[in-house]
Amino acid sequence: LVCIAAASAADGITIDKDKKSVSIDARIALRKLPKLEQVYPIEVVACWSHDRKEGAGQKAHETVLTIDVLPSDVHKALEEVGLKPGKPVKGGETAGTGPDVNVFIEVKDEGGALKKLTMDKVLVDPRTKAPFPKSVKFRFTGSVLSKIDPNKPETKYGADITGTLIAIYPVTDETVCQTSLTMKEEKYLKLAANSAILPPAGTPVKLVLEAAGK
Repeated sequence: LVCIAAASAADGITIDKDKKSVSIDARIALRKLPKLEQVYPIEVVACWSHDRKEGAGQKAHETVLTIDVLPSDVHKALEEVGLKPGKPVKGGETAGTGPDVNVFIEVKDEGGALKKLTMDKVLVDPRTKAPFPKSVKFRFTGSVLSKIDPNKPETKYGADITGTLIAIYPVTDETVCQTSLTMKEEKYLKLAANSAILPPAGTPVKLVLEAAGK
């Protein structure tokens, strides 16, 4: 199979139409940010970094990965592989809707070979060491449109304001993907990045979103 970069794909994003997948340049996030006194539980898989020059990620202290691309460009890429966004939610005990996507990270092992890390390996409960449930679905919800200035009517793709790409809990609807989890689960399912298998902070990796059941 040939990896085809669509003409509309931005730098840092690769589209494979045969696999119905989107690959995004990313880095392992710093878990404790310099200006914060503690390490916060993981709430998102990927977002902009805290020190991004063109705009910092609002969830940079709660992410596994950092990205530099516009979330709206990832949205467009997912549409390029045939997916149609559903509808995100914020708060409450209902989950966002949309087509299921498989989410995993590609890292290189010591020999240079690519290794695929699914979210049940990447995320753990820091208290019990239990893995992130495989039953949780990731969904292409798309983002709400948000006002750039609360006093003006103009709006833009909300995730391009927050910098959030994948939210694990519906703490924001300004994101490209959400999961089947609700705020009810957020109360008891606290998550940490599995440092036992993830490379050090700053390591370049690929974040892959792939149509489920393709």
